[in-house]
Amino acid sequence: MADHDRYNDSAYAEGRRNDLAAADGMRSQNYGIADTPRNPDAGVMGHEKAPAGSDPSLPSYNNSRDSWQAAEERKASLGVDGGQAQNIFSSGEKNYRTVGRWMAGIILITNQVGIGILSLPGTLQTLGIVPGVIAIVGIGLLSTYTAYELLQLYRRYPHCVNIVDMCKVVGGKPLEILGGIAMIINICFTCTSATVTVSIALNTMSEHAICTAGFMGVTVVAFWLLCLPRTFAFVGQVGIPATISVLAAVLIVMISLGIADPQGAPIPFEKEVKVVGDPSFREGLTSCLQVAYAYAGNVGFPSLLAEMKDPSSDFLPGLVILQSFSIPLYIIVAITIYCLAGQYTTSPSLGSAPPVPAKIAYGVMLPCLLATGVVFGHTAIKFMYVTAMRWQKATDQLTSRNVRSWGSWVGCATIFWLLAFILGNSIPVFDSILSISSATLIAWWTFGISAIFWFHLNRGQMFANWRKISLFVLNVLIIVMSLFMNSAGMWAAIMGLLDVFNNEENEIRGPFTCANNALF
Repeated sequence: MADHDRYNDSAYAEGRRNDLAAADGMRSQNYGIADTPRNPDAGVMGHEKAPAGSDPSLPSYNNSRDSWQAAEERKASLGVDGGQAQNIFSSGEKNYRTVGRWMAGIILITNQVGIGILSLPGTLQTLGIVPGVIAIVGIGLLSTYTAYELLQLYRRYPHCVNIVDMCKVVGGKPLEILGGIAMIINICFTCTSATVTVSIALNTMSEHAICTAGFMGVTVVAFWLLCLPRTFAFVGQVGIPATISVLAAVLIVMISLGIADPQGAPIPFEKEVKVVGDPSFREGLTSCLQVAYAYAGNVGFPSLLAEMKDPSSDFLPGLVILQSFSIPLYIIVAITIYCLAGQYTTSPSLGSAPPVPAKIAYGVMLPCLLATGVVFGHTAIKFMYVTAMRWQKATDQLTSRNVRSWGSWVGCATIFWLLAFILGNSIPVFDSILSISSATLIAWWTFGISAIFWFHLNRGQMFANWRKISLFVLNVLIIVMSLFMNSAGMWAAIMGLLDVFNNEENEIRGPFTCANNALF
């Protein structure tokens, strides 16, 4: 079969040859195991002829594409330790691949459950209880499916250490460059959301003691310090206190609303709770974007896969742990706070509570907010770090503790958090930063890119049976949805931000402001 039939383009072919050569070199050099060299012109799994000189230990091909694909996937997914496929984090002075099943679940919860939960009661206020719950459950299940698609691609290409490596596999160097830029922008928006939320918390607790830009500066320095450790295992260690803090914070708000009126409500007040809301198109779309933000963790999942001991077996249980925890939690918190606060529900929802409980809740929530910034910031910095070390042709020093590796890591962390500081001061409004984040790239990283990966994995088999046809239709719809959220969603989010800036009742009238962004 001609090379142009095996690969999408020459860039992909060259990248695939390099990846295979690197994988072979790593296996033999670092572990002393004799391995039959791969034929770099053999193509990828699923093509019609097995390459000459293939590994004799694999099952025979027997002119069956499925059996050859299974054999290749087996070879890729099995490592020298009996279950761990090797990547650049498996070697060097320190093995970064230490994350197990339960630690993965904790990291995934820390990765996803955080800032997004604070906007969900306001979403129910806009959409109504029934449509809001449908949106929370539906988008949650969809994000679970797209996360599973990431696992499927990783099983076939276990040399990938982040989602940008996956983009390179699918689209070669052009998609790798585009994906790298997009990932940094996307995660920078997410970390900016954490920065803005912490500034709101500090303004609320201190009653605007200093300039809002100053609070953001303090927050960014804290994030920078917390991102200096280089392994995901550290991120998992901050996950447990972070999860406890978010549960405690929302519990404080719910209890306070159960025994007292919400912030800003007259005495007495008549509560208004809508089973089905009547939002405008822009309001409804913005609310759906905020729900999507609550499930925005997928972009970091491949980075976690690369540091798991046995990702093929342990990631899916970790994903089940995540969604079994997050979806019910989102529903309970959203319904309870909205039904107690009614039309006085705020976003972020901690501001719905009376002043003293709200301040306490913000203080208790700080570990979760910091963990959100650390998890996403670590993902972006790790990508920048790996890229920088590849440019320096020093990937053999990735896990080393020398001046080059530490200097590269600290430099990447500094650049990233400076960008987050600038962006946070440009959009210092909670709802707007969440909506713009979702519309800009979260729609693609959480949903659209996984659908594109599915098409790559199923080339030539998309209409093989009814199950494949159904998945084909589903993934087409996911891409269409991502395009819609990307275009119409951006319009809705920007218009909402301009409305805030133009509202004379708001203290926030523009970027880089010292004005108070707290809710009271």
